[in-house]
Amino acid sequence: MSNAAFNSLNLKPELLTTLESLKYTAMTPIQEKSLPPILAGKDVIAQGQTGSGKTAAFALGLLQKLNVKRFRIQTLVLCPTRELADQVATEIRTIARGIHNIKVLTLCGGMPFGPQVGSLEHGAHIIVGTPGRIDDHLNRKTLSLADVDTLVLDEADRMLDMGFQETLDAIIDRTPKHRQTLLFSATYPDTIQAIAKRVMKSPEMIKVASQHSESTIQEIFYKVDGESHRLTAVRLLLQAHKPQSTIVFCNMKKDTQAVADSLCDHGFAALALNGDLEQRDRDKMLVQFANKSATVLVATDVAARGLDISDLDAVINFNLAHDPEVHTHRIGRTGRAGSKGIACTLYNEKESYRAAQLDSLVDPIDDCQPLPSSSLLQDTPPQPLNTTLLIDGGKKQKLRPGDILGALTAKNGIDGKQVGKINVAATWSYVAVNTKVAKRALKILSEGKMKGRNFRVRTVS
Repeated sequence: MSNAAFNSLNLKPELLTTLESLKYTAMTPIQEKSLPPILAGKDVIAQGQTGSGKTAAFALGLLQKLNVKRFRIQTLVLCPTRELADQVATEIRTIARGIHNIKVLTLCGGMPFGPQVGSLEHGAHIIVGTPGRIDDHLNRKTLSLADVDTLVLDEADRMLDMGFQETLDAIIDRTPKHRQTLLFSATYPDTIQAIAKRVMKSPEMIKVASQHSESTIQEIFYKVDGESHRLTAVRLLLQAHKPQSTIVFCNMKKDTQAVADSLCDHGFAALALNGDLEQRDRDKMLVQFANKSATVLVATDVAARGLDISDLDAVINFNLAHDPEVHTHRIGRTGRAGSKGIACTLYNEKESYRAAQLDSLVDPIDDCQPLPSSSLLQDTPPQPLNTTLLIDGGKKQKLRPGDILGALTAKNGIDGKQVGKINVAATWSYVAVNTKVAKRALKILSEGKMKGRNFRVRTVS
């Protein structure tokens, strides 16, 4: 963590006050290096892993520059996934809360088109969205980028990985040439260099090294024999370390389902996250994992991009990452904010050379360790701490998190400590409760009333 303080920057007083209230005092390395050129109006390429504080960096830059009295779309932030777009929009709104009347609008696929058109007709200052949906609005002439003076490409490498190259080019062509462009990426492949050369003006390149260390992440390599041995190895590692929250990374989306199915067959609470999922199913799955209602999420790098799980206990690389920077990005998802984490990587004899090329904290070959004892396979797998309940009611029914918490903890209810995360969306809500009291919580919500009415409630599985 850098010692430089935010108040050393020439930021609006409202922003500094909000940062102080959020207890954002010292800047992270990527913020300290990128904010001065961003605030100076320069184009910036910043490379840093998820969790490095990049969102706050570009949010402060665009909010400092924003003219609230000019009710036009002045900033466009492009993200690869709806989840990341939602997180980015939320953080911008949080940092902007001291500045009155700023409107941030999210435009993503998987959501109804009509309501988005209605919101656009009422105007906005900042648009955060996914390339596909932004392109749809542009083609239907429901969105104009004529007044954009700041363009942010967040997780640019993944947008290119997901095949958005042509779409990005089409969107960028609709923005004014005299604009500031900020490009944030976890890796810096040739495709990023190419797009930066086309769309940026003398950009400043900022690279922040991974912040994880041996003190926070224990990195271990294991040699396996064949695919079936990989599956057994994952089970052994989960049994040995008993993490409550683990991401297993696969390179192919077909493998995510196979691995998750195998783990479920052996009693683990595992979910497969890949690009074939409908948005509603993806949302449900991510809520379950974040709520600790599932202990394992099996995913590809693309599918997992944009997930911000702050208390991830472990990462297991079922397959070696194709790129050393991706490997660093994967293992950097655990051991955050000073907490302890473990990162396990599997490789076979043919992959020894690739393993040796990884940017690792330990020598993959010389420090390779034997797998835990096979006797662990006889143990009962660790079960989720929580169960997630789905309520068929949300913001449109005036439901708030406090209503759900109040109903659960009222007289003869459950203890507030047994209630986990509460997510309230437009027409539905999720609440995590300790598994030991899940049946009781389900009965309380099903038979009781919130906002003077009954709601259908069921367990998410």
